[in-house]
Amino acid sequence: MEAVIPMDRLRLSRLLVIGAWGALMAPATPLARAATEFSVAAVARDTAVEVKARAVLKAPVNLIWQTLTDYDHLSQFVPGISTSRVISRQGTESIVEQKGGARFWLFSYPIRVTLQSNERPFQGIDVHLIQGNLRRLDGVYRIEPRADGSTELTWSGLIEPERPLPGFIRIALLRGSISDQFAGMVREIERRAAPGAAGEAPAPR
Repeated sequence: MEAVIPMDRLRLSRLLVIGAWGALMAPATPLARAATEFSVAAVARDTAVEVKARAVLKAPVNLIWQTLTDYDHLSQFVPGISTSRVISRQGTESIVEQKGGARFWLFSYPIRVTLQSNERPFQGIDVHLIQGNLRRLDGVYRIEPRADGSTELTWSGLIEPERPLPGFIRIALLRGSISDQFAGMVREIERRAAPGAAGEAPAPR
């Protein structure tokens, strides 16, 4: 006997597929003009998602580094992070506790993680999940000066939710979340690099 799918479920399934496809094909979050290049790509890796983000900035390396490592103020300029605080620091290793969430259309995924941040000053940061409600989070920031005086900032990582999600939703959810967060970081770097800027985190909203 052929299965009959209720029309409301069928419409919802179609809308989810259309919404996810739109999210995957949508251009990256708009940025200020200082970011001459910006891109985010995501692909499935079994039950995880690999995300790569890249921007070319007209900002000095030391300012980019100060912004990336401003862990206690990330919630003030990075979307999706509601709280972020350093709970311990030893040399170039910091343990950072973060809370926030990722959202895609009807779906939301709260995120509570404790991360280990291993710093290579003015070059990059390796981030690894210690505990939380993700199964896996391994990422790396890289800062690379270019011959024309600009600086290339990249983030690449592998993220696996603890809760199983359909593939098309998982990719759209995590691509959108990383795109928003990376764009927020880039906007803050641009703000601090602007003439007359104080080079500090903005006042709490």
